[in-house]
Amino acid sequence: MKQCSVVLILLALVAGLCVSPVFAQATGTVKGVCKDMEGKPIVGATVEWFNTENGRKYALKTNKKGEYFSLGIDPGKYRVTLTQDGKELDKVGNFPVGVDEATLDFDLKASQVQAAQQQGINPEKLKEMQAQKEKAEKEAGTVKSLNEKLGAARQDISSGNFDQAVALMTEATTLDATRDPLWATLGDAYRGQARQLDKTDHAAAKKSYEQSIQAYEKAIQMRQDSAAAQKDPDANKKLAPYYNNVAEAYSRVGRVDDAVKAYTQAAQLDPPNAGTYNYNMGAVLTNAGRTDEALTAFDKTIAADPTKADAYYQKGVALIAKATTDPKTGKVTPAPGTQEALNKYLELQPNGPYAEGAKGMLQYIGSTVETSFGSKKKGAKN
Repeated sequence: MKQCSVVLILLALVAGLCVSPVFAQATGTVKGVCKDMEGKPIVGATVEWFNTENGRKYALKTNKKGEYFSLGIDPGKYRVTLTQDGKELDKVGNFPVGVDEATLDFDLKASQVQAAQQQGINPEKLKEMQAQKEKAEKEAGTVKSLNEKLGAARQDISSGNFDQAVALMTEATTLDATRDPLWATLGDAYRGQARQLDKTDHAAAKKSYEQSIQAYEKAIQMRQDSAAAQKDPDANKKLAPYYNNVAEAYSRVGRVDDAVKAYTQAAQLDPPNAGTYNYNMGAVLTNAGRTDEALTAFDKTIAADPTKADAYYQKGVALIAKATTDPKTGKVTPAPGTQEALNKYLELQPNGPYAEGAKGMLQYIGSTVETSFGSKKKGAKN
C-alpha cells in the first residue's frame, strides 16, 4: 500500500511538469517626432494610432520637443493621424507595428513636397502654392482679430463707452487700414464721443466731430474704390449710411452745404430709405435758418414716405416761420399748407411727442385743430 502511494505522487509530479507555461501577449512600441512647415516642433498635438484589424485606438500627445512615445501597442496595421486644435495636419495609412520598436515621424514640409511630387507639381509651383496658403492663413488670422475688435467696439458704442470704442478702432485701423467698415465704425465712435463732449467741452467736441469726418471720408473712398464692393449688389445700400453719418458730422461743425450734398448722395444711393435721409437734411436746413430749402427736403420726405408723421410736423414748423402778422390788427396769416401739415401730423400721431406743440401752433394761426378721431375744436385767434 505504501509503495502504491509513492507511485501516485510521482505520477502527479510528472503531470505537473507537463503543464504548458502561460506567456504574456507580445506588444510593440511606437515613437516619433512631429515638425511643422518651418521645421519647428509641433507641441501639444495628438497622434492617434488606430488599429484597423481590431479597432483599438491610442491617442498620444507630443511634448515640447514635438516627440511622442508609447509602450504596449498591439501588433497590426495602423492608420495614424496627426491633429492639433481639431484640425488634421497629416495622416499615414497601413503602417505596420510589430513586437519591436516602430518609428513614425511627421514632417509637414516633407509631406507636402512628397504629395506635390505624386501629383506632378514642380517645386516652383509648390512654392507658389505654399506662399498662397501662408497668405490665406495670415489673412484669416487678421480677419478674426479685426472682427473681434469690431464686435467689441460696436458693443462699446451701444453702451455709450465711446472712448474705449475709439481706442479699439484706432488699433484696428493701425493693423489694417484698407477696410472701410473699420473706418466707418471709428467714425461712429468719434461721433458718439463728440455728442458726449458737446455737453461740457465744445472745443473738444468739435475736434472729435472733425476726426469722425476724416474716418467717414476714408470709409467712403475705400468702398468706392473697392473692386469687391463694386460687384456687391447691395453696395449702394451699404454706402448710403456712411454719407448719412458724415452729413451729421458736417452739420455739427457748420459745414451745412457739405451736409446737404452728403444727404442727397445717400438718398440717391438708397431710394427705399430716401425719406429718412431727406428728413435729416430738412432738420439741418431748419437749424441753419434755410427755411425754403428745408421745406423742399420735408416735401421730398413726405413723397418718399407719406406716413412719416414727424415730417409733417417739421414742415409745419418751417411754415410757421413764414407766417405774417398784420401790425394793425395783430391777425396772423399763415403760409399756405401750414394748417394741413400740422393737422396731418395730429391725424398720424394724435398723442405723439409733438401733439401739444402742433395744437399750440394751430391755435396761434387761428386754425382748426383736427385729429384722426374726427373731432374738431376751434382754436383761439390772436
